[in-house]
Amino acid sequence: MFFIYILIAFIAGVALASQSAINTQLAKAVGNEPIIATFISFAVGTILLFFIALFKADLWQGLTALPHQPWWKLLGGALGALAVFTTILLAPKLGITAMLFFIIIGQLLAASTIDHFGLIGMPVREVNITKFIGLMIVGFGLVFYFFGDKVIALIKG
Repeated sequence: MFFIYILIAFIAGVALASQSAINTQLAKAVGNEPIIATFISFAVGTILLFFIALFKADLWQGLTALPHQPWWKLLGGALGALAVFTTILLAPKLGITAMLFFIIIGQLLAASTIDHFGLIGMPVREVNITKFIGLMIVGFGLVFYFFGDKVIALIKG
């Protein structure tokens, strides 16, 4: 089952890179307005999720629980909209690889902190020395991928 979860995460990564390119083209089609493209993207996603939730889950029971939730539990949607807006805004300016490089670094730092301290109600998964070394290797790999040509050019003189 663990392999299935890894595969799903991999597919989500492919989707994020593809979504950035698709939404960038959508923004161009709507007057180079990233905010409008973000709105359209979320509207399409919302409609799709409405029908999936309507037929695959007890949507109405879930919605009745909503008024009893603290406000901060609704921030996920706002953060998701910010993330999509950011990818639409930055993909044409930085390129998808460079943009995702910085997004991945931010995700890894935030995720490690959340896991290590069990923040936001998540179980504690301490970042020990081997996990830290793994994060450093990933970080160095990303830095080398992004800046490697410049480093090699400097070495060659």
